Amino acid sequence: MARLVGINHVALEVGDLDEALAWYRRFFEFDLRGRVDGRMAFIDLGDQFIALAAGGTQLADAARHFGLVVDDKEAVRRSMQEGGIKVQPAGSLDFHDPWGNHVQVVDYGEIQFTKATGVLRGMRLDGLEKSESAQRELRNKGLAE
Repeated sequence: MARLVGINHVALEVGDLDEALAWYRRFFEFDLRGRVDGRMAFIDLGDQFIALAAGGTQLADAARHFGLVVDDKEAVRRSMQEGGIKVQPAGSLDFHDPWGNHVQVVDYGEIQFTKATGVLRGMRLDGLEKSESAQRELRNKGLAE
């Protein structure tokens, strides 16, 4: 049996790729990894990516969601509030994009998820630090020194 190692990518259905890229750029800084035939666009996350697939007509997700890791969750909250997106004023940062995808934003420093040093350096994020609780969680699993 194969062991799960990580997530390479997540695919989100959106109505229009250009509109979706413009919408997400309002709140997140990212590099575009590439596009395929006007049907898919790939948002680079270093050693991972998000695939945006054109033509989505699904209903809004309720409990089903995925989490995006950022270097500054509160900066995302502020830009969403300024952009008229309804989000909680503190704590959890969840939103639905215009195509109904439910997204939760989490801060890199507060969770056990880590990127390899070389990946962080390549992403120009090598100064990110983990909170004590995140470090403890990693140590308890034998994933940190």
